[in-house]
Amino acid sequence: MNVGTALYAMDDPRIADFVNQLDEINALAEDSPGFVWRLQSDSGNATDILVSDNPRFLVNMSVWASAEALFDYVYKSTHRTVMARRREWFERPVDMYQVLWWVPAGHRPTPQEGLERLAHLERHGATRHAFTFKQKYPHPAAPPAAPEDMAPEPHCVGWE
Repeated sequence: MNVGTALYAMDDPRIADFVNQLDEINALAEDSPGFVWRLQSDSGNATDILVSDNPRFLVNMSVWASAEALFDYVYKSTHRTVMARRREWFERPVDMYQVLWWVPAGHRPTPQEGLERLAHLERHGATRHAFTFKQKYPHPAAPPAAPEDMAPEPHCVGWE
């Protein structure tokens, strides 16, 4: 899950470039290796799924076969070009805005579940319950191991 607070309402022309790319970026995710599922409303995206009193607070959730597959989509596909412009459209986060966790096959996490994981990450740091690409915990079926740093920094763009 990742969250963000848009600088503008979704119908504001200043965020139109972001909104106009949603279908393309969502299709890219769905066509990417390892993609399983993504949160979406009847509109085909998740920008109209309200999880707080702030209608500009957006959530994005997806399930992938592996953290590596998600990493490749987020940081190594053309999704990266959208991320490069995120400060044009979103407030700079002051709290954790991205969280990963393992789910059983067939499980579709809810936004509330994601927000709870995000809050856990904020309170306790990376654990097996909630982690990041920087401290990725192994799949529960894997032998116990220290968290892995997937080194997202060279690929991160948009908040510099």
